[in-house]
Amino acid sequence: MSASVNIGNLSALADVASKAKPVHVICLGLSALDQVWRVDRPFAGGSEKIKAVEYGTLGGGMAANAGVAVAKLGASVAFWGRAGNDAAGQEMKSAFAAEGVDVENFRLFPEGRSSVSGVIVDSSGERQIVNFRGLFPEAADWLPLDAVAHASSVLADPRWVEGAATLFREARSRGIPTVLDGDVADPDVFERLLPLTDHAIFSEPALTAFAGSAKDESLAALARFGCRVVAVTRGEDGVSWHESGHLHRQAAYAVDVVDTTGAGDVFHGAYALAIGAGLNVRAAMAFSAATAAMKCRHPGGRNGIPTINECLVFMRTKP
Repeated sequence: MSASVNIGNLSALADVASKAKPVHVICLGLSALDQVWRVDRPFAGGSEKIKAVEYGTLGGGMAANAGVAVAKLGASVAFWGRAGNDAAGQEMKSAFAAEGVDVENFRLFPEGRSSVSGVIVDSSGERQIVNFRGLFPEAADWLPLDAVAHASSVLADPRWVEGAATLFREARSRGIPTVLDGDVADPDVFERLLPLTDHAIFSEPALTAFAGSAKDESLAALARFGCRVVAVTRGEDGVSWHESGHLHRQAAYAVDVVDTTGAGDVFHGAYALAIGAGLNVRAAMAFSAATAAMKCRHPGGRNGIPTINECLVFMRTKP
């Protein structure tokens, strides 16, 4: 079982940062507009009125945050997704463009409604989220699948199943790695997507809901779907994964946590970049864990995402 990685295994990332090795990632799935309230004490539970010490409106969503992470780290990225042609959709599209994300195929439907979330972050950095997932067509026949040929890897979350299946089938046919952000979803979603997935990375709640347990044994059980890697992120307890019949672990990097919002999404984006750059799984997991940890030192789901070089320096200073 692994808890550390030789920094030399990450040398390909320096080439990505210097643009010597082009990497392009396609991220498909949910984009939401997050309204974030910060409160100055931990959640007590039950009915209560809480005074916010800070409020802001930020772009969010699993695949969306992953896409921004790829861009901030320094690689090329396109976001493929859906929103309404409303104020929230326009704001999200502008925020993507400002981060350097290709939004040509982020489609705003005139009759659609954008996804909006309410996020409360407490003084410990933990958060509660209420999400309206939006209303838009499920069909994915408008996606420009020829563009997949130019991708180094593709990532999808489970919120647009038809789009994810369409993208993954095309990527598989071209030998391009597929990465699934395994957030909580109905079992039939995973039954459909996992056979098309090379790297499935679950959250603990999602793994529990789908496999009946978030224990390491559940990862091996899901190998029946044919994924190369099945993993689960465990926050401060790091990440566990099953690969080639063996269980591995990567410890979390210790930081002073300010806000965990978006940390899992950032992990997935960093992982898709690393796999696209040709890193082995162990090095990709270490890089992703470090990137997510650095994000947690800052408020907001997208604030504090490091560049590749900043992340490599951080990893050299940590055991």
